[in-house]
Amino acid sequence: MKYFILIVAIGFGVVSCKPKFEEPAMSAGEIDPARFIMIGGAHTSGYADDALYAEGQENSLANLIAGQLEKVGGGSFYQPLISSNSVGVNLNGLSKLILGYKTDCENVTSLSPVRLAAGGDLSIWSDNLYNANFHFGNYGVPGLKVSDAFTANYAAQNNYFNRMKSAVSASVMEDAMAQNPTFFSLFLGLDDVMAYAKAGGKGQTLPTVAEFQADYTAVVEALISSGAKGVLATIPDVTKMPYFTTIPYNGLSLTEADESNLQLLNNVYNPLGYFFDYGNNPFMMVDSTANDFSVRQLLPGEYLLLSLPLDSVKCNQVGVLYPFRDEFVLTLQEVNLLRSRIASYNQVIVNLSNQFGLALVRTDEFIGSLSDGFVSNGVSMSSKFVSGGAYSLDGIHLNARGNAVLANEFIKAINSKYKARIPAVNATAASANFFP
Repeated sequence: MKYFILIVAIGFGVVSCKPKFEEPAMSAGEIDPARFIMIGGAHTSGYADDALYAEGQENSLANLIAGQLEKVGGGSFYQPLISSNSVGVNLNGLSKLILGYKTDCENVTSLSPVRLAAGGDLSIWSDNLYNANFHFGNYGVPGLKVSDAFTANYAAQNNYFNRMKSAVSASVMEDAMAQNPTFFSLFLGLDDVMAYAKAGGKGQTLPTVAEFQADYTAVVEALISSGAKGVLATIPDVTKMPYFTTIPYNGLSLTEADESNLQLLNNVYNPLGYFFDYGNNPFMMVDSTANDFSVRQLLPGEYLLLSLPLDSVKCNQVGVLYPFRDEFVLTLQEVNLLRSRIASYNQVIVNLSNQFGLALVRTDEFIGSLSDGFVSNGVSMSSKFVSGGAYSLDGIHLNARGNAVLANEFIKAINSKYKARIPAVNATAASANFFP
């Protein structure tokens, strides 16, 4: 028994001598966060639910990063905020999306993204919020392409920049550099590839790799010209976003109740070599290279866009007897071009981060991980449309919670590169999509 008592006594002695754990002190490390700016497109600005509006801006990627930098000496961070009462406005003049009840052509009512108002808040286009007494830190401008960063009088092309320009002749980089930034984040290039992808590859071109390299390098060299440090972000594969993955290429489902339709489809398309059966079948699309009738079935690896007129699909045989126009489809050729260019653009970004000793965020890996889904601080996140917890209702831009988790990827990269101890954003406190 005395041996047992001795062992217990030693055990208590060990416990009583255990050192107290203390959280490491917050620190900016090797960076000077006094004047932080972030440059990018829609994903930087707070654009969400297919519009720019106040709550989205408050939860913008740029603002979330700035909020954590303020804890280690960062200065005040200003954004060209829209009124909290505004319904927001998108690039086409429409209001933001909300979840509401919608009745389709089959008279079925269900929850669906719907517009908050009949039209967007066009009045904000006439606002100019520039003030010489303070300067904006968020130079996330929806629609901003790499080639437009130095474009003079850019406000004439982009109403979002019109709200924040310092002068009629101003470019985004001119105004951004006027802030004399001490630290920067660059998430540029995503709007270049998104314009092509959302158009189904029609009417849009992608920059050549040489063009992208020249334009992106010019931006980076300007930002570091006064000694500022920064973090660069790669471009994700946009085809992994819900806008492109929600509607399957073989979403034409036929049951025994559709026997007459099945016979009709086979009568029409069997002579062209296309066959239909009960179960899931590929939709039909227009393709001038396919055959004399310029139609074919979609192939595995091709993507249908959320811009599809779904009521016409359900009730008017669009996608079946009336094949989808190519603008609603990313074909294999277009997907391969997109992915090839994105990979090349990302190599440019990685090379520049190495060349100039800048931090690097692999947003391509983050967006890719959402495809499989993961748990962040006890919260499940995935790329599933509406219910996945990461994307807003447009299926392209992240919601507040998604932005918070991505902001932490930026912070991890900054901490690792610059020996900083910037605290993470509390992503569990950020909201996802609101269900009525």
